[in-house]
Amino acid sequence: MAPDAFRPKYHPAGHDGPLRGAVQELRTGRWLAMRELLASTPDWALWTQRTQVLAAVAAGSDTVRAWRSEEPDSPAAAVMHCRVTVERALRAHREGHHRTQELWHDAWQACRDASQAAPDDPVPWVCLLALARLDAGQRLDEHRVAPPGPMLFPGPWGLLAQADRRDPHNREAYHRMLQFVYARRPGAHLSEAVNYAQWAASTAPDGSALKVLPLHVRVERYRRDQGQERALDLHWVTDDAARDAEWALRGWFDACPPGRRALPDLSHLAHALWGAQRFTEAARVFEALGPYWTTQPWSYRTRDPGDAVLAEEVFLRARGRCLAVARESGGAV
Repeated sequence: MAPDAFRPKYHPAGHDGPLRGAVQELRTGRWLAMRELLASTPDWALWTQRTQVLAAVAAGSDTVRAWRSEEPDSPAAAVMHCRVTVERALRAHREGHHRTQELWHDAWQACRDASQAAPDDPVPWVCLLALARLDAGQRLDEHRVAPPGPMLFPGPWGLLAQADRRDPHNREAYHRMLQFVYARRPGAHLSEAVNYAQWAASTAPDGSALKVLPLHVRVERYRRDQGQERALDLHWVTDDAARDAEWALRGWFDACPPGRRALPDLSHLAHALWGAQRFTEAARVFEALGPYWTTQPWSYRTRDPGDAVLAEEVFLRARGRCLAVARESGGAV
């Protein structure tokens, strides 16, 4: 395909072919492929990722309820029910729906039930972390636990510890904690998020997606600073920004098996390297993305972050520049 003919595509399953098939079946109201996929999922990290994607698709239907009615004693069905109820509560919260409180309570109970049905599974605890952001005032005791280190904040650290005990450095668990930080003091300075991301990345082993967490926070800082365009142009070439990108490239991308790299992390790393003018290294990440992309963080480089077409134009310009530089320099692209 000629470079100018390339058009990226978005799919929530990304490179996970079996998950794409299960999602397709789920969209038609069939749950057997979902059950079979989860039964064959080999580890908690992939299980967490797959259940999250499946729940986002299933939340608008009664498919998981149908599965539970057929197999009421299935731990996997209980976990998926937990996932779906949490997804619905979060959507209601975003939309300001009057049933948010009721859905929150139902989701909390579903998480507790799933944790008993599947005691070794990190997902019920990840889901409780996701619900923690709805408690903006930190009224619940479990959301005001003392932090494990200096420069951190009181929060749902016990829930994170439960997830960590079952799947150390679980990607979604730590991202859910980051979302709690943003919700804890909306509009506040991002120093708490920066400290948290640096702490999480520094304590994670090589190959962990948590090495990319500082790049996600950096994009959020960029988004909140929107309007100071000249300053923003310099945001990505500072020593700190380049160091974060290098850290993620060496500590995560070069050490993580290709099949375990999440699309949002690949997108954030490609974006950071491109912004730091590390075009040859960025080309490697664009190649790893293959035919896929995510609208964020590219949408934040446009005047209208809600316009996916503009975001795609930015992505294609960045990709084309990086691949061209890599070819000219004799890089393996």
